[in-house]
Amino acid sequence: MPVRFALAAALLGDFGPDTPAAAHVLVQPDPVSSYALTTGRAWSLVAILLGLIGVVIGGLALARSTGRIGTGTGRRGAIVALVAGPAGAVIGGLVVAAAKGGPGTGYGIVGGFVALAAGLIAMVLGGLVLTRSRRAG
Repeated sequence: MPVRFALAAALLGDFGPDTPAAAHVLVQPDPVSSYALTTGRAWSLVAILLGLIGVVIGGLALARSTGRIGTGTGRRGAIVALVAGPAGAVIGGLVVAAAKGGPGTGYGIVGGFVALAAGLIAMVLGGLVLTRSRRAG
């Protein structure tokens, strides 16, 4: 009898003929594939996408506000970054809060943390652009 069956049988207190099957069910990890797109992973991908959109547009708006790229204040880009960033951060936070397991369990917890970070960066970039546009205008 393998060790995991023996441990499960000792915990169950039953050494009958059906113990190995019951122990196998208890010890079996979640059958989620590493490549399967679960709902948690899908929501974390949406959150990451929103956060990255906010970071890219906020970075471009910041570059415009400093006069490196094009002309103008980049105020619209700041608004987009300040909308997309918090949206990604909130969705990422909900994914992290709803996750019942750690990395690799299919709940999207790693993507949720990445979305939180990207959303916070987008908020900071959008805030910087708005602060600079108020000073210039």
